[in-house]
Formats: sequence, C-alpha cells, structure tokens
Amino acid sequence: MAEPDPRIVDETDPAETEQVSGRAPSRAMRILVATAAVLAILMLGAAGGLLINLPKPSADSSTPPLDGPDTGFAQDMSVHHLQAVEMAAMVPDRSEDRLIRELAFDIQSTQLEQVGRMKGWLALWGHPEQSPTGKYMEWMKDAPPGHGHAPVQPGQSVGTYTMPGMANQEEMSKLRKLRGVEFEVYFLQLMRRHHIGGAEMANYGRKNARLAVVRNLAENILKAQHSELDVLDRRLVERNAEPLPPN
Repeated sequence: MAEPDPRIVDETDPAETEQVSGRAPSRAMRILVATAAVLAILMLGAAGGLLINLPKPSADSSTPPLDGPDTGFAQDMSVHHLQAVEMAAMVPDRSEDRLIRELAFDIQSTQLEQVGRMKGWLALWGHPEQSPTGKYMEWMKDAPPGHGHAPVQPGQSVGTYTMPGMANQEEMSKLRKLRGVEFEVYFLQLMRRHHIGGAEMANYGRKNARLAVVRNLAENILKAQHSELDVLDRRLVERNAEPLPPN
C-alpha cells in the first residue's frame, strides 16, 4: 500500500471534521455563544457605568454630631452604668443573700453589655468615649434644672459627679467598708437612687436621640430600670430601710 505523500496538505477544516464526528458544537453555535458573551460583557460594563454615576451616600450620614444627644447619651450613660457595675461587683464578697446576689449579677451583666454597645458606637462614629469638654450632661440642654444634671466643671475631683443618681467618692468609699445587712441596705439605697437617675437620662435619650438604635437602647434601659426599682424597693422594705432622696 502506498504511503501518503507528505507534500499534500490536508485542507479539511478541523472544526468540520469535529462537527461530523459529533465532538464539538457547530460553527453557528460557537458564533451564538461568542455573541452572547460579548453582550454580557457590554451589559456588565453598562451596569458598572451606572453604579459609578450613582450618587454615593455621605460618609457621615449616620454619624451623630459630637455635641448631640446620641453621642452625649452614649458617653455619659456608659460612665453611669460603670458605677452601677462597680457597686454590683462588690456584692458577692459582702452579702450572702441569694436575692441580692442575683439582682447584682443581673445589673452587672446587663449594664456591662450595654456599655460595650455604646462604646462600640462611639468608636464607629469616631467620637471619644468621654466628652472632650470634661463636663457631663451637656447633651440634656433643655432638661428641667434641679435634677442633678448640672455640668461638672473642669478641675473637680474624679469622684465628684453631678449626673443624676451617681454616688460620690465618699459614698462609694463607705459602701466598700460595709458587710452583711449594713452593706445590703446601703447598696440597695445607692442603687435605687442610681436607677432613678439613670431612668431620667434614658427617658431623655429615647425622646431626643436621632438614631433609632440609640432610642431603642434608651427605651430598653428605661424599662429595665423601672423593673429593677420595684425589686430594690421590695428588698428595702424587707429590711425596714428608707430610700435615699434623689440627688
């Protein structure tokens, strides 16, 4: 049998050979796929152009002002909460009463979580954790006077507060020295007054904050404070103790 002449070039289209053998799509099909791919690329490009031309939201559209009630609430309520956490943390070493210990645990765990949330907001907003003016309660500008929210003046001692319900340095020092029933009574008295002040701040925050998340937290704090005030009152009655007047 004669060998094929290598000088003869096989001009058969490979695609046609594959088409006959059934191993590849037809030329028409390949053209259709290529056209669809081009159209898809064009559509993606057009969509990208539309996205580029869309107005971009302002970077600070959800950032409250530094001197507004949202920021002030987060800053001052964090400080307020942390004192309640400090008082509640004293309970396990100073009281054996199960109900007092459970109340303290609830206050400590709940308010620590809320402090974390508020400090997270402040970081997200790019605001400091405390007012740069060194004063408290400036965000409650139109609140009625005489309820313990006069601003703290620069230079006052760290333990001096004028936020509603806050214990001063001497009161906190006294609480640390007590044990047993004496501690329980004073803890309940200070915490009750503290909750009343916190409820005042929360009520203002839920009415005046701009952001829904801040208003919602203020509302939750207000409900919790009122609920725990009932418990605090019952525990004081059980010990024949009188509540402290609001400060």
